[in-house]
Amino acid sequence: MAAQANHEKQLNLPLAEGSWVDNYEILKLISSGGFSFVYLAHDENQGPVVLKEYLPSTLALRTSGSGPLAPALSEAEMTKFRYGMKCFFEEGRALAYISHPNVVRVQNFLRFNETVYLAMRYERGRTLQEHIRRRGAPDEAWLRSTFTQLLNGLREVHTHKLLHLDIKPANVYLRNDGSPVLIDFGAARQALSQEGAKLPPTYTPGFAAPEQHARQGQLGPWTDIYAVGATMYACISAKAPQRADARLEKDELVPARRAFAGKYSGELLEIVDWCMQLHTLDRPQSVFALQKALRGEKVS
Repeated sequence: MAAQANHEKQLNLPLAEGSWVDNYEILKLISSGGFSFVYLAHDENQGPVVLKEYLPSTLALRTSGSGPLAPALSEAEMTKFRYGMKCFFEEGRALAYISHPNVVRVQNFLRFNETVYLAMRYERGRTLQEHIRRRGAPDEAWLRSTFTQLLNGLREVHTHKLLHLDIKPANVYLRNDGSPVLIDFGAARQALSQEGAKLPPTYTPGFAAPEQHARQGQLGPWTDIYAVGATMYACISAKAPQRADARLEKDELVPARRAFAGKYSGELLEIVDWCMQLHTLDRPQSVFALQKALRGEKVS
């Protein structure tokens, strides 16, 4: 009966510390959202791993973190839940084929508790969001270097016919050595949303491209590139840019070349503005083209 309650007001409970997911012991909750829980866990060798659990709050309900761990589902939501689970699982399987220093490493994916989990390599460091909050706007050399490295990872993702679809400062992780890692892909969330599931936004306002706000928007590498530009803009301004759907109605976003003139080179600021063009064809069409521009090379 609980699963048939008003899903908009559901509040799922995470797994309790000390719970087991196959051979993984939950140590603590790292983060949660409307789509999943992320935990720090130990594997069978007592090594740290990050475990991501598929559990959309508007479709399934877990009322106890230590009792029955399988979520309760109404018959009406079962099909959507299983479709999303399939997308989440397939996304994890695709990511497991990617071994790149700038992309989160998926080590395992498994079914348990009547849902699915991704086990990912644990990295020491902090998010780009935390870094900017502590240190303020970075200098130009750091921005160019960090984002050029990050784009190496995004190129690899696109080569595997995947899109990230949720690039933002909170989803860029900086290791202790300063190297960036793309984390928390949103493709499965996007797929489930397009099936009509009543999920919280599958995009992050301010960072999502205009086409992500439209159900029939044509997604492609240019979609992630918009988010990269918005993330660079946020690094400089310390806040998210105006959301893209609002820009389509009344564009009040001050272009980077005007807002930050004198603080960074005109060339860098023009790159940020190029990425954040509202029309897809006006943006860089590939990560390679964007990287060339960031390295100061001529873009044909």
